[in-house]
Amino acid sequence: MARSRRVTLQDVADEVGLSVNTVSRALAGKNQVSERTRSTVRSVAARLGYVPNSHARSLVSGRTMVVGLVITNPSNPFYAALISAVEQRCRRSGYSVLLLVTEESEANEGEAVEQLLTYGVDGVIAIPVQRDGDSWSRLAAAKIPVVFVSRDLPEFGFDFVGIDAEAGVAEAVERVAAGIDRAWLFEEDLRISTTEARIAGFRRALEAGGIDQRKSLVLKVQTRRTAGASRPWRPDDAYQMAANLITEQNHPDLVVAGNDHFALGILKALRERGLAVPDDVQVVGYGDHPFAAYLDPALTTLRLPAEDVGATAVDHLLERIADPAGPRRTLLFRPELVERDSTRRPVSA
Repeated sequence: MARSRRVTLQDVADEVGLSVNTVSRALAGKNQVSERTRSTVRSVAARLGYVPNSHARSLVSGRTMVVGLVITNPSNPFYAALISAVEQRCRRSGYSVLLLVTEESEANEGEAVEQLLTYGVDGVIAIPVQRDGDSWSRLAAAKIPVVFVSRDLPEFGFDFVGIDAEAGVAEAVERVAAGIDRAWLFEEDLRISTTEARIAGFRRALEAGGIDQRKSLVLKVQTRRTAGASRPWRPDDAYQMAANLITEQNHPDLVVAGNDHFALGILKALRERGLAVPDDVQVVGYGDHPFAAYLDPALTTLRLPAEDVGATAVDHLLERIADPAGPRRTLLFRPELVERDSTRRPVSA
C-alpha cells in the first residue's frame, strides 16, 4: 500500500533496526558509521523514498545551505558562464543555488531581495542593477553576506569580484594604436560601472598614445532597455549607428566595441561603406563570444575570465558565511587580449 505521508528518518530506522541518530549519521556519511551500515541505510532509504527534510536540518544547523544568485540578463554570454561556475562551485561545497533574474529593473531587483529574505538564504552573489541600489541595504541589515560581481556598489561594504575592464581596454587600444589618428568607442547606454570603466580605459589609452581626443568619439548605442525588461544585445543596434555615421571619407582608424555583438554590426557597416578591415579601420571587440573567431575577418577581442570570477565569488562568500568579520575585499581579474585578423599585427623588429 502506498504511503499517505512523507517518509521520515524514523521510518528508515524502524526498517533497518537502528537508532535514528545512527541512520542520520549514515545518510550524512559520517565516519562513526561503518561502510556496510552506510550502504544498507542508503539502500533502504532509497527503496522507501526517503527525502531529507532540509527545513528541519536548517533548524538544527542554523543554515539553509542555499546561496542566492541574482543576475540582470541571462542572455549575456559572460553571465551564462558565470552561472555555471557558481553552480558548480556551490555544489561541490554542499550548497544549492537559487537563481533570480532582474532584467535590469529596479522593481524586479527589490522583489528578488524580498525573495532572498523570505527564503532565508545563507548568502548572496549578485550583479546589481546599479541605479538606486537601496534594496541591498535590507540584506545588509539582515546580516546576510553579499558578494557583488561584475558591477560594484562600494557604499554597502560588500566584497566585490569583477573584471578590470579599464586596464583591459587600455591595453587593447595601446597595442593597436600605432599610427592611428582617431578612434571611436561604441558603448552600451547603461550607466553602470563596467561601461564607465571601458570608457575610462579607452580615454586613458588615447592620452597615453598622444591621440587627439577631440577627433575621437564615445558613442552610446541604444540597446536593451525596454519597459521594465531587458533584451539581448543585437548587432543591429551598433550597425544602425555605424551606418549613419561612417562614410568612406569620414571614418575612424580604430573602432572599439563594448561587446562582440556590437562589433559584428560594425563590421557589416564598414564592409558596406567599402572600408577594409584592418587596412582602413581596425576593430576590437569585448567578451570573446563563441562567434568571434569565426567572423571574416576574425575578431580581435578581450576574453573575460567568467569562470574565475564565479568560483572566486563563491569562495569569498563561503568565507564570509563562516566568518563575517574582516575588511571589505575587492578583486579584479584582468581580461586577456586575443589578437586576430581585425587588427594589424605589429611588424617584427
